[in-house]
Amino acid sequence: MSRTPSRTAAEIATQPASWRRAAEAAAGFEGLPKPGERVAVTGCGTSWFMALGYAALREAAGLGETDAFASSEFPVGRAAAGSYDRVVAITRSGTTTEVLDLLAAVRGLVPTTALTADPGTPVRDAADALAVLDWADEESVVQTRFATTALAFLRAGLGEVPGVKSVAEAAVDAELALTEPLEEAVLAAEQWTFLGRGWAYGLALEAALKMREAAGAWTEAYPALEYRHGPIAITAPGRATWVFGALPEGLAADVARVGGTLVSRAGLDPLADLVRAQRLAVALAESRGLDPDRPRNLTRSVILTP
Repeated sequence: MSRTPSRTAAEIATQPASWRRAAEAAAGFEGLPKPGERVAVTGCGTSWFMALGYAALREAAGLGETDAFASSEFPVGRAAAGSYDRVVAITRSGTTTEVLDLLAAVRGLVPTTALTADPGTPVRDAADALAVLDWADEESVVQTRFATTALAFLRAGLGEVPGVKSVAEAAVDAELALTEPLEEAVLAAEQWTFLGRGWAYGLALEAALKMREAAGAWTEAYPALEYRHGPIAITAPGRATWVFGALPEGLAADVARVGGTLVSRAGLDPLADLVRAQRLAVALAESRGLDPDRPRNLTRSVILTP
């Protein structure tokens, strides 16, 4: 008997179309950072990892210094000192306490732009400019579609980035990532280490988080060249090392030497490769009898009370 797809799986499947729509929306949005601005990007959890990806992409495009911070760790003193020309905040729910507190703290000090899925929430009045990606909103607690759509929106606003595919090309890759089978050795692994360089490092962090959230899996994530500086000790037969983007020279031999399973799709856009990791998280959750739509201990938004 076939299993009814989870809501998360259905949302994952809509990402190519959602990214294309994001690229169209970015072309007409006035609140994106301008070339030369010094920008800080922020969010919590998954949104923070997307901020890391965007910051690296923007600098790679030569458009200006760009820092990324978890909202709870944002250096407000820098904004007060005029170090930033704009703060960009990502919040699916529009209600996350740390994001709203940060926007309030920098109000009047630096222009702010927020990306959200729900314009009828407090973030509407907290930011100077608001990008509403409501078509990418989700019913699932676990973020998949909104996060990648937010990054696609910001990425499209950068124009051409050397060595990086366009959002349209990434969407084509994502269609492939949705259909190709996941490797049996990866599905059967007991542990997964995700690696990436540059903007792909944020995606590695996100892949590991998805696996922990949806399936309670044992996952790690590191910059790819840090793998040899300790994390390789965890790799062994029955464990997988998944590399987003280009495979660093010699890393495949290192993984083979210690008996691990290497996962590398260097020709696939890293954002599309994240789609494959999302699918793995859902498959693993279901194989363990877990509900990927409603993971234990998690809620759609973190709202802190005094």
